[in-house]
Amino acid sequence: MVIRRFAVAGVCLAATLQATVLALAPTAAATQQSSRPLHPPATAISAVGRAAHSGPAAPVEGPVARTAAAPDIDVAKVQAHLTELNAIATRNGGTRKSSGQGYRDSVAYAKAKLQAAGYTVTEQPCTSGCATGAGPNLIAEWPQGDATKVYMFGSHLDSVGAGPGINDNGSGSAALLETALTLAQQHPAMGARVRFAWWTDEEQGLNGSDFYVGSLSSAERSKIKAYYNFDMIASLNGGYFINHVTSAAAQPMKAYWDSLGLQPEENTEGAGRSDDYSFEQAGIPTSGYAMGASARKTSAQAAKWGGTANRAYDSCYHQSCDTTSNINSTGLNRSVDGIAATLWQLAVTDSTPANDFSLTAGPATGSVDPGGSATSTLSTATTSGSAQTVALSASGAPAGVTVSFSPASVTSGNSSTMTVATTSSTAPGTYPLTVTGTGSVTHTTPYTLTVRGAGGCTAQQLIANGGFENGTTPWTGDTGAIGAHSGQSAHGGSRFAWLGGYGSSATDTLSQTVTVPAGCGKATLSYWLHIDTDETDAVAYDTFKVKVGSTTLTTLSNTDASSGYTQRSLDLSRYIGQRITLTFTATEDSSLQSSFVVDDATLQTG
Repeated sequence: MVIRRFAVAGVCLAATLQATVLALAPTAAATQQSSRPLHPPATAISAVGRAAHSGPAAPVEGPVARTAAAPDIDVAKVQAHLTELNAIATRNGGTRKSSGQGYRDSVAYAKAKLQAAGYTVTEQPCTSGCATGAGPNLIAEWPQGDATKVYMFGSHLDSVGAGPGINDNGSGSAALLETALTLAQQHPAMGARVRFAWWTDEEQGLNGSDFYVGSLSSAERSKIKAYYNFDMIASLNGGYFINHVTSAAAQPMKAYWDSLGLQPEENTEGAGRSDDYSFEQAGIPTSGYAMGASARKTSAQAAKWGGTANRAYDSCYHQSCDTTSNINSTGLNRSVDGIAATLWQLAVTDSTPANDFSLTAGPATGSVDPGGSATSTLSTATTSGSAQTVALSASGAPAGVTVSFSPASVTSGNSSTMTVATTSSTAPGTYPLTVTGTGSVTHTTPYTLTVRGAGGCTAQQLIANGGFENGTTPWTGDTGAIGAHSGQSAHGGSRFAWLGGYGSSATDTLSQTVTVPAGCGKATLSYWLHIDTDETDAVAYDTFKVKVGSTTLTTLSNTDASSGYTQRSLDLSRYIGQRITLTFTATEDSSLQSSFVVDDATLQTG
């Protein structure tokens, strides 16, 4: 939460939303703290405030149809995200400030998980108004529901320069990330769109959210029915505060905390100090949860909520001690479950879509030589209500493969011919494609293309960005491990992947999917690995594994530690002609760090 100087912003009143009373959510134990030492903190930065908003906002629309039951979000998974954000900061000078690599690594971490879950993900560069070098906003929309009715849930992803920002605001960012992943996993029927946002440069003056709102056309603004903000939702000595607690937008959030007997109060300390203010200024209804920053808990609040009176809600606010040890797991659990309750009430429906259809591909597989093409008939059928127009598209095609449809859209009940064409240079292998039909609802169907070997073999290196010098793409997983981190050095260049090194129970993974061409006689994986450890016993407490799919090819451990890099090689010839996912995984036990530093990975065919 940014430091600001002005009075409380005006509270926007509107029509009352229906509220659902939900059961008490379970709590979980506090997360463990990373043992990697933080680097000396930089100076915290404050920002000048703006004039308070005083005009009324547009009314909030009610929830869609009848709402499905909201899930209980696993707070342990939220805390796992916090552990990774803390590790990212530690690897980048103890901070995730918007202009640093720690912020960009945080964006990459969240982006990889959201893309894998099926979100439409956009990095929005802040091209005006942000600090020099500030990273992008990260926007993720779940591609289901009424696109004219959008509910936004946001948090700022940056920290101050003085510390890693795990409560401020890893707590809000991690809670939203796990809520988004749970929504994708459960895949409920949607009556409205849900759009998640992780903002850049909040600590410099709400600049990322200001830029986003300013970039919206009036038509796009009108689609956003409410914006919900989450900034510092795990303060150790915190209270339970809601932005505009008596407004219509706040009612689902208040109803959940009321059901826990928490008696939430207005968030006066945070008024106008976080990204909801950017939306409020544009006339969009806003609310959100907070547990407090540097203001002091009153005696009445301590009597109501527990904790210590006359002490700051967060004693580590904007300091280097804002780490994973600065997290109130009970408050975090109550907050993330309230987020889910609000989202489900507003956007999820348990009713069958009025108009629905099915989509199938026949055949669902095709085999061609390089330069050839395959066809499949995409059949649709109206399964409920009236026929609708279905637009067809495909994803997952590798380089040298194009997919076309004739016609490109059909009325449900009709069919289209899909042509999958290759070029003479298309690499042999097996490629899973996803065909999508989009109407008032969206459905997908799989199609598998096999490109046969043309005979002979062109020697080539298959791993992209194996030296980690070009950002994080196309690696997925814990991509915050990639960078030019202090405390370790590269084998070549300046960047590498530092897996492990926490000194507490943790797992880091990095994965990349490649096609090993047919027609070759050999495929060899090589990588340089440096292992250092604080373990002294000749026991494999901490491990490093190389996998293809679910198959473990080799396991190393702290017992293999050495003073420098060692080149390791594995024969992957058995995977020739296949599309594989290669994964590096480091796992540590509960004490004494082991670091597994990877660089210059190659997969050479011949």
